[in-house]
Amino acid sequence: MKNTFTEALESRDLRSLRKVPKSDLHNHSLMGGRLRSMEKFSGRNLEKFRNGAKGVHGINEWLGKVYRPLFDLPGAFKTAVDAAFTQAKSDGVTILEMSMDAFMGRLFNIRPEEVVSTFTASHRAIAPGIHFRPELGFSKLLPVRTLLSCFEPYVGLGYFLSIDLYDIEDAQPLENFRELYRFAKQMGMKCKAHAGEFGNADSVRKTVEVLELDEVQHGIGAAESPEVMKWLSKNGITLNVCPESNISLKRVKSYKTHPIRILFDHGVNVTVNTDDVMLFNAGNSEQYLKLYKSGLFNAEELDVIRMNGLRNAKGS
Repeated sequence: MKNTFTEALESRDLRSLRKVPKSDLHNHSLMGGRLRSMEKFSGRNLEKFRNGAKGVHGINEWLGKVYRPLFDLPGAFKTAVDAAFTQAKSDGVTILEMSMDAFMGRLFNIRPEEVVSTFTASHRAIAPGIHFRPELGFSKLLPVRTLLSCFEPYVGLGYFLSIDLYDIEDAQPLENFRELYRFAKQMGMKCKAHAGEFGNADSVRKTVEVLELDEVQHGIGAAESPEVMKWLSKNGITLNVCPESNISLKRVKSYKTHPIRILFDHGVNVTVNTDDVMLFNAGNSEQYLKLYKSGLFNAEELDVIRMNGLRNAKGS
């Protein structure tokens, strides 16, 4: 049945697509806005992230060289958070699970209370109509003791509702993070982690099992195994997929060949998400339109995926 979303896709009307409610469940807040917002703030022309074959290593290089120095400027943290909410609102996002790296407050000398007050103020001022579910993120590059020490000050604030684990997938054994995830479970938080962004199907299943995940960020490596996809479907594990990110980082060749189609056909619950708009310059509306234009999905199937995200987040 046609609705505003399917009609906008079929007419290839990006402006109308941006008005349709959608979710974004995989969004790294400080890179969730458009690059131009930070250029305007800093008064500098910033080097754009160049798609390369380095994957996450390339992102880390860009962050250290181009983005990190901006945060020496007063007001940069608030500007980045504001930009993320502005982007989400402009793209019709009504349910937003957006992460804040737990170590960033320490890195930028910002107290946890200030982190929370900044997010709260930006949400209220810019996008109060968005159902915002704040998420705390952790890097696999840091020792678990450090991560736990960063986590603890946030726990008493009762603000963050989920956690995520990211960065280089094989940086250290998954088992090292069990204590962190058990702590989060005890706090009643939803548990997510990046897996299968570059790893294989077995790595997706192992990450879910070892960390007792509710959802997987990316997870596209699971498309290599019918057995793992069947297991994900049976256990109701959602994969929060980011097509533009996967293509930009050379994990996937094109929209036409993206494995989200295989996952969908095998009954895996998938959603479409932005990851890092600042890096990849694509909101969810652009991604839905590209998935449609490529012929990978028809409009009705993409509407099913859109509703997956809306239903999944409401049920969390």
